[in-house]
Amino acid sequence: MFNIEMYADGANLDEIRGFRNNELVSGFTTNPTLMRNAGVKDYLKFAVEAARIADPLPISFEVFADDLKEMLRQAIILNRIRQNVFVKIPITNTLGVSTRDLVIELNSLGIRVNVTAIMTQNQLYDMSRHLDKGAQNIFSVFAGRIADTGIDPKPIMIESKEILKTLPNSKLLWASPREIYNLVQAEKIGVDIITMTSDLWKKLTGLGKDLTEFSLETVKMFYNDAIESGYKV
Repeated sequence: MFNIEMYADGANLDEIRGFRNNELVSGFTTNPTLMRNAGVKDYLKFAVEAARIADPLPISFEVFADDLKEMLRQAIILNRIRQNVFVKIPITNTLGVSTRDLVIELNSLGIRVNVTAIMTQNQLYDMSRHLDKGAQNIFSVFAGRIADTGIDPKPIMIESKEILKTLPNSKLLWASPREIYNLVQAEKIGVDIITMTSDLWKKLTGLGKDLTEFSLETVKMFYNDAIESGYKV
């Protein structure tokens, strides 16, 4: 159906097991916020089990330090979990300091990185132009969050794809999609990967649906909910 790779985004082990058997799923991503919301208490224990379930599909785990040396230490530990792991490194720390040199060092150690929380072309360019052309990294541009500011993310994603032509073994990821149409957009642009939450996977069945039929279903939903609620005017 699609050429783009679809990664399941979440931190629920049961969902990861279910998605592992979905032929549309090409990989997995998670982050500390998703893990906290899912009630994960032991980060490393969760990562080990999630990587095992996902194997051989790629899965990304994020460091949560702010000091670059501590990021390096955590990245090395996460990388050792399993061969299918990508280590998520934010584009900067909380002080806005670039993690470019850290990513370069991790690549030199053979660690594949998912550079995350990218929002601008300048961030991506500054990072990518210093990396080895043979590196196998993922660059997660948060298109959904860009759209939340009232800016159309499509031109940014198109330019991002052009920037990454210098890194043929790396991939561009459309992060934080808000609707199924984002999947269609990413596919048309030629983005390599898009993340999909469980809510978006549920909406995937509506792709290509007849709008007249969809309208009627919506009318019936409003009607039935009003009747079942016993509302009166």
